[in-house]
Amino acid sequence: MGRSGEHSSVLRQRKPHEHGRVTFVELFFDLVFVFAVTQLSHSLLKHFTPLGALETALLLMAVWWVWIYTSWVTNWLDPDKPAVRLMLFGLMLAGLLLSTSLPEAFEARGLLFAGAYVAMQLGRSLFMLWALKPHSPGNFRNFQRISIWLAVSGAVWLAGGLAEGETRLALWVVALAIEYAGPSQGFRVPGLGRSMTSDWDVEGGHLAERCALFVIIALGESILVTGATFAELAADPVTISAFLASFIGSVAMWWIYFNIGAERGSHHIASAEDPGRIARLGYTYIHLLLVAGIIVTAVADEFVLAHPTGHGEPGVTAVVIGGPALYLLGNMLFKRLSAPNLPLSHLVGLGLLALLVPAGFFTSPLLLSAATTVVLVAVGIWEGLSLRTPAASGTLSPP
Repeated sequence: MGRSGEHSSVLRQRKPHEHGRVTFVELFFDLVFVFAVTQLSHSLLKHFTPLGALETALLLMAVWWVWIYTSWVTNWLDPDKPAVRLMLFGLMLAGLLLSTSLPEAFEARGLLFAGAYVAMQLGRSLFMLWALKPHSPGNFRNFQRISIWLAVSGAVWLAGGLAEGETRLALWVVALAIEYAGPSQGFRVPGLGRSMTSDWDVEGGHLAERCALFVIIALGESILVTGATFAELAADPVTISAFLASFIGSVAMWWIYFNIGAERGSHHIASAEDPGRIARLGYTYIHLLLVAGIIVTAVADEFVLAHPTGHGEPGVTAVVIGGPALYLLGNMLFKRLSAPNLPLSHLVGLGLLALLVPAGFFTSPLLLSAATTVVLVAVGIWEGLSLRTPAASGTLSPP
């Protein structure tokens, strides 16, 4: 116990020149989001329309937001403390309820989704107020602001859960806009001021590792979808070709992020003068594009495996090309944070994917999928070869 009856600190003890390890309870917490990512891809497959795509995008942004906020707080909290573990287990329970509601979030389970989401966001922030008050006055004030923003957005989420149809969608768009605007505005609150990224005592290596693990979760879900779909189909040459194109594409996506980007990003944020700025832009916002690209690609792989021949429909063409394009765009913007220029390999890759769009209307889904896989492989090889020299592969000055 602290002085004057204060509770013992549940904050991480920082060690010089070391980054906080990702604990087993954090990995256990992530299992809920393996299920959530699977639910999102199935939801898009079930509602494969422009409206369904918009709804799935909104749900993905909500799922990512609740996960990344939790990763931020475990950057400060010590997950080996019993109180923190109990908090994470409570979030897991609410997260499981949220995940089960995803396929029907815009139907019968809207209130369940909104209630679970608000409980996670506000409950976690209130726990942080309890944890920080006696030990970190600056961050305590920061979470006062965050809690106010989440309370406002939470009211809109719950109102949307009680509404129906287009009204629900509109209210949830407003709620999500409030939450996504919060970090960029420093959670400004009249009378409480605003937070500065330099005030956020971020341990960069830990947050970088957490986000890399979420990319692994999304890639794992992609492989799971591919394997499960292939297992139910006849193993003929066309199906095997679609399976191989999907698998090689997943390997290429892993390579593009983990061969250079993940490690360089980790070193960059760990040595930055203002790690909070990089954590906010590179890991909180930009990584959403990476996860979205992987999920859309997983949906495309399932379509291609189920219907590899014939002419591609506009929707199928959109996901087959759009998934890799989102992923390359996210990688390009993320790597720009630790390099003086945009990676040329990624720019060319995006250009090649754009050139494939007209072909999607008269080419079979299998050939289109194979072409996007070739583009991803080429980008990975090009980047690897271009950064072989010590001057190119070392840590670069921030732009």
